[in-house]
Amino acid sequence: MKVFEFHFNPKLKENLILDSFCYEPEKGYEKKLGSLYMVASLKNALPQNKRLLKRLAEVLKEKHYSSRTGSAERALRASLKEANKFLDKISKSGDVSWLGNLDFFILSIKDSKLNFSKVGDIKPVLIRAGQITNIEEKIQLEDFEPYPLKIFANIVSGKLAETDLICVLTNELFDYFNQEKILKKIAKLSLFESKQLKEILNGKKQALSQLTGVFLAIHFIKEKSLGKKQTISQDDLKAFSLKKTFGPVLKVFEKLPRLSFEKLIKSKRKSKKKKGLKSLQIPKIKLEIPEIKLKLPKKIHVFSKSQKAKKIKGLSFHKNIILVFGLIVLLILGFVFSKFEQKRKIDAYTQEIKGIQEILELSESFLILKSTRPEAFEKANSLLEESWDKVLPLSKDLSFLPKEFSNQIIELKNEISDKLYELNKLETIENPELFFEFDRKEFIPNNLIAQNNNLYFFSPYSANIFILKPNNQKQIIETEKSVNLAVRFNDSALFFSEPDKLIVLKNEQVSESQLESAYQEPDFNNLVSYYNNLYFLDKTTGQIIKYGFLENLNWDNPVSWLNKKPEKTIGAQSMAIDSSIWILKENLIYKYYKGEFNEEFTINIFPEIKVLSKIYTSPNTPYLYILEPLQKRIIILAKDGQIIKQLQSERFDNLLDFSTDENGKTIYLLNGLKVYKTNL
Repeated sequence: MKVFEFHFNPKLKENLILDSFCYEPEKGYEKKLGSLYMVASLKNALPQNKRLLKRLAEVLKEKHYSSRTGSAERALRASLKEANKFLDKISKSGDVSWLGNLDFFILSIKDSKLNFSKVGDIKPVLIRAGQITNIEEKIQLEDFEPYPLKIFANIVSGKLAETDLICVLTNELFDYFNQEKILKKIAKLSLFESKQLKEILNGKKQALSQLTGVFLAIHFIKEKSLGKKQTISQDDLKAFSLKKTFGPVLKVFEKLPRLSFEKLIKSKRKSKKKKGLKSLQIPKIKLEIPEIKLKLPKKIHVFSKSQKAKKIKGLSFHKNIILVFGLIVLLILGFVFSKFEQKRKIDAYTQEIKGIQEILELSESFLILKSTRPEAFEKANSLLEESWDKVLPLSKDLSFLPKEFSNQIIELKNEISDKLYELNKLETIENPELFFEFDRKEFIPNNLIAQNNNLYFFSPYSANIFILKPNNQKQIIETEKSVNLAVRFNDSALFFSEPDKLIVLKNEQVSESQLESAYQEPDFNNLVSYYNNLYFLDKTTGQIIKYGFLENLNWDNPVSWLNKKPEKTIGAQSMAIDSSIWILKENLIYKYYKGEFNEEFTINIFPEIKVLSKIYTSPNTPYLYILEPLQKRIIILAKDGQIIKQLQSERFDNLLDFSTDENGKTIYLLNGLKVYKTNL
């Protein structure tokens, strides 16, 4: 087996974690279970999930190779069960942020038999004799058997032939490889080697530098050699390496003759025809030991133990002198280099700081005018952000600098951040009000809505609705299926259960109704209401489907609300409505009115936007509320884009959802198992 791992720009997207794992069996019983390969990615990753992929891979590996079944397939089944227990434990602890964001592929190969399982959008293909096959859809699988697991659902099996190539790619790379026909070029290779593969990829180096993903190639041949992981980054900068810098010095010492007792006593023995006699000749060496010729009996004793000890001690002394001398040279060179590097950085940083201070002074002149000239606010904010972008890299590398110089950089950074926080109305809440905390044994929420002094919690992974009433009174409503979406509807709370069921809670009464399907297999991810109408957003097609309310929980036939093709709404994360519909997509806000695109908003605030997850507004409030879990904040904007307030707290470390009261003054934030309450 030859294995090639390519990681393309793994740090290009801050909210994306990706990795690959290759395990070759080492011990005897492990070899019965074959090799194990994994490719994984986690989108919209929160800081606490930084090591989730590695932990999951370790769980799978340990369970797989601890299995004593002797069957690679049964070992994989056992490891998948263990992985699901691990993920279930995480979700019960209140962390469900990874749900819907985890892509994971696991493959075991033993002899010519392969078994694999996957979740998410990772794409495995098989290249055989120049032909490309999607093995998760078209391969003729032997003994295929669905396996009812929670996250990892199925195991599929197949046979490999000599020289088969398995390629596993994350979704973005797979789309690009298809578009540029890279897989077809790989399939045409008569001899699959790392050199040819790199030549193909280097031909697309510029385009690949803008992509993020993992490409794992497994060449099924008899020999076993694990390829090196290749990382293609945006910047081809080489870090300082002691090994490379002092390599020539070390090579000088490597060429010195090794003095050892064995070399000292090594002799050239010449066989003689005389029976019972041998001769031993000790060559001359630099220590001026005279040449000695001895005729010895059959048993030759060259040196006594005491003589050997003296020789070894003398040679060790000489060897230690050489090592000490080499170490002193290395230390001197390192000291000289560090001083040179320190001076170089101080000179460079001095120029950078001078430029930053000039930008800072210019921004202050615009801050004076911001009350009389609206455009001065944007200019001052832009200049402060520019100075922040320049000072931030300096503050991350202070190890070579004198303490006074480091303090100057830190003070400059703090001054800029304080002005940016004030200008962008960022309010840090050290101790937000804890309104309620769930018992994980009772209920694990994923979403909430506020209605009529009640809070309603639900989850697409649970078939219950949890109601929190005033004075922390609790009630659980059991439903046949899990609830996917919910919305305030007049004086009721309305819940949608896929594919077409509506559950209405009003005055503690539960009623149900049915919706007419808009088209086959819609993928609704948002639901809002406006004047007795329901609006569903389909993230896959981009369609906004409208249902009009008739009476007695009956609904009109579905109609498309958009007048044109839904180009901008495809892949949207969230939707809100007042007299217009607001669409949140890729950190941009699109405004629609009467089915037509009206306006686009770019949110230019500090700290800079990373990943927004939800937008909300209503006819009763003049604000837009936007959630950003990655930076632990909720942003409140006026509907013309001006900043009203940002609320941020270190306690908001697992934000899942939020809701406001009917006038938008009180905000409830669902953070894992905790519900925080804050006022605008």
